[in-house]
Amino acid sequence: MEMMELIAPCHFGLEAVLKREILDLGYEISHVEDGKVTFLGDAEAIAYANVFLRTAERILLKVGSIHAESFDELFEKTKQLPWEDYIPKDGKFWITKANSIKSKLFSPSDIQSIMKKAIVERLKTKYQISWFEESGQEYPIRVSFMKDEAVIGIDTSGVSLHKRGYRKMTAKAPITETLAAALILLTPWKKDRILVDPFCGSGTFPIEAAMIAADMAPGMNRTFLSEGWTNLIPKKCWYDAADEARERLNTSVEVDIQGYDIDAEVIRAARENAKLAGVDHMIHFQKRAVSELSHPKKYGFIITNPPYGERIEEKKNLPQLYREIGESFARLDSWSEYIITSYEDAEKYIGKKADKNRKIYNGMIKTYFYQFLGPKPPKQKK
Repeated sequence: MEMMELIAPCHFGLEAVLKREILDLGYEISHVEDGKVTFLGDAEAIAYANVFLRTAERILLKVGSIHAESFDELFEKTKQLPWEDYIPKDGKFWITKANSIKSKLFSPSDIQSIMKKAIVERLKTKYQISWFEESGQEYPIRVSFMKDEAVIGIDTSGVSLHKRGYRKMTAKAPITETLAAALILLTPWKKDRILVDPFCGSGTFPIEAAMIAADMAPGMNRTFLSEGWTNLIPKKCWYDAADEARERLNTSVEVDIQGYDIDAEVIRAARENAKLAGVDHMIHFQKRAVSELSHPKKYGFIITNPPYGERIEEKKNLPQLYREIGESFARLDSWSEYIITSYEDAEKYIGKKADKNRKIYNGMIKTYFYQFLGPKPPKQKK
């Protein structure tokens, strides 16, 4: 099969996690930059990347890169790209998203309009037709300008990859599935170690951990826009990816994953989401405050997303809440704790300095991933 460049956007600060995932799938990385990883793959790679990558937001098929400082230049260079290699005669295409940073062309709507016209002109010539029905499969195009350099790709995923299909019930301020998976993969947690989320909300951390433990492909229970692109991706690629996902799945694996929250309604939602994900039997959810957090076993992991106090009325409660978090941590002195929060005084009120601290953007919110590393468990005697 012909090799193509594929672009996988991700959360800022988590490129290394996504890069490792892509390498584990067996594909070659061509470029890593803020918020995205570009790699080389064939048509089968589009199917496998969509089905198996836990931390990518979507998979784009790269059409090309151009330099443009005027709309005339944008039109001519867009027109020079080989659009007929990707979009069939009856394809429905549009510029679904344009963003621009530090570039002379900065109006998304103008960029979208000019590029659409340029693509139409190119395809008119190549297909020798004057009108496009656009009655066939969809080919949404995304363009990203940085310092007058535009990267152009066609979205193969459709609905964002963080939508695994299990989160019907949502708690307030949820963490996305892709971010939760990336944060878990940043830790040394393995399925034979205890994992507790004392602020589990709609259950995203415990559910993603259970999916990782069961080797459940994140995309195995959803569909993708490019499944209908038979001009580019043979159906067999999707069947092979689905078959491998089913073969790898092991939901009978023994794990100790727990999710707590002070809100009983939220716990009900988490249980429902876990059931939809097919991992409800792998997680113990319970209504419990962080001040009551305890566990008889040693060497466990806490991975959690406590309240940030984004609303002013909540901010006054944060010092006491983070003191309680610190007191709970003190009782679990052999555990490792990982917290994502935008609260600047988290370490002060927890009462100890994190061993590591990573800056991560959760949407537009700058957050910190505080890592308090516990001792490693003694090696088991064989």
